[in-house]
Amino acid sequence: MILTTQIEDKTIVWLKEQNQYIIVENIVSEILLELEKNTDIDCIIELLKSNIDIPYNEALTFIDDVRLLLKKEDSDTPKIELQPVPNYFDFEKYYKINGLIFLVEFLSEYELSLIHPKFAHLEVTSQISIDHKYTVFLKNDIISFLVDNENIGSWIKSESHYFQGKFSMKIIEHTHKHDENEWMGIFHASAVADNDSCILFLGDSGNGKSTSLALLQANGFSCLADDFVPILSKTRTVHSFPSAISIKKNSLPVLLTLYPELQNQAEYHFEKLNKIVRYLPPKKGILDKQIECKKLVFIKYEKDSELQLNKISKLEAFKQLIPDSWLSPHPENAKNFLDWFEELTCYSLIYSNNEKMIATSKKLFADEL
Repeated sequence: MILTTQIEDKTIVWLKEQNQYIIVENIVSEILLELEKNTDIDCIIELLKSNIDIPYNEALTFIDDVRLLLKKEDSDTPKIELQPVPNYFDFEKYYKINGLIFLVEFLSEYELSLIHPKFAHLEVTSQISIDHKYTVFLKNDIISFLVDNENIGSWIKSESHYFQGKFSMKIIEHTHKHDENEWMGIFHASAVADNDSCILFLGDSGNGKSTSLALLQANGFSCLADDFVPILSKTRTVHSFPSAISIKKNSLPVLLTLYPELQNQAEYHFEKLNKIVRYLPPKKGILDKQIECKKLVFIKYEKDSELQLNKISKLEAFKQLIPDSWLSPHPENAKNFLDWFEELTCYSLIYSNNEKMIATSKKLFADEL
């Protein structure tokens, strides 16, 4: 199955078998659709030659190259079996999220370090009654994850980020009461809300997404989600995710005056990522929010730069958005994603002055730019 949408002078194609999005010339998209329908090859060649004046044999080679896009690569990734569940866990943590009580069992301090720092602000004392039990343990360099005693998956230790993503997805499923197959995608962004509108701020690690989010929150905006932004397919709305905001050490001088509580927050060293962070709890009261998003802003803090806000090509935005996103493999959700993206306005924002960044963000929310 193939889905297509034309953006500017190109076509974005979704290939169901690979759950892959590619940007191609419009004629390539047309050929893909004809190949999917098993159209006679000579008819496809005529279609191609009506767009490009090339000899028959070259047209045939061109079509064969396009056909390769439809070929699904065989996956030889071995399935990782669930390890025996331990009888004892060093840590039991209780978290209260959206009125639900989660008990999470961590085998050791290592497993605790993967999850607890971002959720510590939601910790409550031991509870007699719980809604869900999550079990996390590392054995034989394999991380295993169970929910309510059901095996969810196992991952090798070096790919612990996949486990963290699945853990967060389960939190989303339970707190918002929508299964994984109902979500359009999860985006590596900061979701900022102002009443009934939302903007996603995106950018590479270190570009200032989370710092900008913290600054905006201190100036009247709400944090819907940081780093893990879920969008429901049916409504195409951003939903809240309750983890804390990740604040890098070099942002502390700016933020401590706004958030003095950061002074006493624990500091975490992530050697593989080469960063030291503290976690800032988002302001309460928005955990049940779901808000439309019509703008993407690719933000970057650049020392001593003048503020630059520019509309950017949607194709450029798409290329930056896709690599760090999880996108649903279900056709209905893929169509909703393409329809949602088509309606977005995309910007690039470079800044060094925090006040100017905040003022510009206010104008973006108010549609004054």
